[in-house]
Amino acid sequence: MDEGKVHPIASSSGEKLGANAMPANVIRDDDGSSRVILSEPTGCTAEVLLHGGQIVSWKNERREELLFMTNKALWKAGKVIKGGISICFPQCTNFGSPEQPGFVRNRLWSVDKSPSPLAPANSRSTVDLLLKSTDDDLKTWPHRFELRLRISVTAGKLTVIPRVRNIDSKPFSFAFALCSYLSISDISEVRVEGLETLDYFDNLLQRERYTEQADAITFDGEVERVYLSTPPKIAVIDHEKKRTYVLRKDGMPDAVLWNPWDKKAKAMPDFGDDDYKITLCIDSASIETPIVLKPCEEWKGRQELTAVSSSYCSGQLDPRKVLQGYQY
Repeated sequence: MDEGKVHPIASSSGEKLGANAMPANVIRDDDGSSRVILSEPTGCTAEVLLHGGQIVSWKNERREELLFMTNKALWKAGKVIKGGISICFPQCTNFGSPEQPGFVRNRLWSVDKSPSPLAPANSRSTVDLLLKSTDDDLKTWPHRFELRLRISVTAGKLTVIPRVRNIDSKPFSFAFALCSYLSISDISEVRVEGLETLDYFDNLLQRERYTEQADAITFDGEVERVYLSTPPKIAVIDHEKKRTYVLRKDGMPDAVLWNPWDKKAKAMPDFGDDDYKITLCIDSASIETPIVLKPCEEWKGRQELTAVSSSYCSGQLDPRKVLQGYQY
């Protein structure tokens, strides 16, 4: 896979989805906003807003919601919603914090009619979204770009492929993150494996650099950390639900963990007082080392989320077994 690498942009006549791909359903709401509904044969679905290119729902074949969305979300055009999966670009001002997400979350995306070059999307429900910089955007960030997202749903898996093209006459650098709010039973019943022994920046301690000492990460207070040079697989184990989320990523070497805990949750007008108990935000990110694109170059990343039944055993998780759906 060549995610994370920078390539010159080659000319292409476009790409058609595979013959078995299921078409996306675009719905226009009463307030004038639009969303895309994806569904696949086993019953898994996803819902994507054109405003911000934000994924606001991902359900498994049993119709269980796997992404968190706050009940206090401001469902209005032009408002950023806390939850789902959202994009941080071109800067993550507070080192990856969901509170400083960059401006593309406030832009209206379009369905991309020519999403080349990517491999055909067979036997899945897929939508390709496109955001092109405008003259107004140049006032915020003085570089011309194209940002594309391919969002695909297959049985038990949600895949997001972001691509950034430099269509300017000069190089630029940027940070990028996909911020995923996972739905969990209780934050005190969750552990994260795959980040042990790694260095991280702690945003709650003046961005000082530390080394993770725990065998696995558990939560008993506010957390906002940027883990560096992380592995391509990270597991979030929910003991109470006996569910494990496995995040696989390419092209985004860092990972962010965020939970506001009780005091900060109460201070946020668009976040419920107790919402911190039922979500963990984990980002696939490229933050420590900015991505640099010369004119006519493109960067591509990839994130895959799977949710499988699992149980906790001896404090260790074999990601290979989780990915294959084994129970233990």
